[in-house]
Amino acid sequence: MNKEITIYLVDRMGVKHKLIAPVDFNLNLMELIKSYEFPLEAICGGMALCASCQCYVNSDHQLPEILENEEAMLAEALNVKKNSRLSCQILINERLDGLNITLAPEE
Repeated sequence: MNKEITIYLVDRMGVKHKLIAPVDFNLNLMELIKSYEFPLEAICGGMALCASCQCYVNSDHQLPEILENEEAMLAEALNVKKNSRLSCQILINERLDGLNITLAPEE
């Protein structure tokens, strides 16, 4: 089994990047994005208590269901779209290989 997957990220300038993500470290998408030093505040540290790690999911990957705390944060966030998710709530696993996301504009 492959221990790394590829995730494609479009930054806030519209540039597409290829991120290599380990699947055996129990990371979430926000942590991966921050490890590549993209400007992502993630003020709450991944607790779904803010929406500063919002992203748009552009691919058809099956993601975990949006839980109540994530839904509440997205309801209060700016620039929300139908495909908005909090990157801190998406755990990296092998099913996400090829995931394509765009960072939401800074609020």
